[in-house]
Amino acid sequence: MSEAALNVEIASSWLQGFADRVAEEKDWLTELDAAIGDADHGINMNRGMSAVATELSDRPADLATLFKRTGMKLVSSVGGASGPLYGTFFLRLAAASGDATTLDGPGLATALRAGCDGIKARGKAELGEKTMLDALLPAMDALDEAVASGQSPAEAMKAAAEAARTGREATIPMLATKGRASYLGERSIGHLDPGAASSTLLLETLAAALGSSDGS
Repeated sequence: MSEAALNVEIASSWLQGFADRVAEEKDWLTELDAAIGDADHGINMNRGMSAVATELSDRPADLATLFKRTGMKLVSSVGGASGPLYGTFFLRLAAASGDATTLDGPGLATALRAGCDGIKARGKAELGEKTMLDALLPAMDALDEAVASGQSPAEAMKAAAEAARTGREATIPMLATKGRASYLGERSIGHLDPGAASSTLLLETLAAALGSSDGS
């Protein structure tokens, strides 16, 4: 089995896959947000990723251009907090990719971590505050561990996606202390965080894109 590195083709498949999953789960994401937010997360993310998907046929030569274009499109088309946060993620991913046309496992882990650090800085949030970081940060730790143990990028991303799912579910009993949900105080307890849900889709679709390319 070949080790599938992330290249522009696979990254484009990832973004299309994410757009498709967001469209499929739009109502669920909005329902989650209705409980503790503004009831628009699914609608906003679907609008943003649909806009991203319309440009995927115009494939750039390098990853940074693709990710920068994605980030800027999300910032300009997604309302609420999600646009700046997801936009920052992809803009940091672009910066970390440099002029690379492919990222191996360690390079991918470094770039994704940079994206998550951008979300932390933009949202001024930490682990345990019932945000998308509660899915993303455990996933990054799992990714680092899997890459360090010699797993392929596809295998490592599968481990990261599984950790994201676990982190997503762990938001249910949490008290929200950041974002719109924090206004609810203890009423935020018992609800799954919509940002953790959508960011899990983000990593699941990356794992799927890498897995499809290496036949796993």
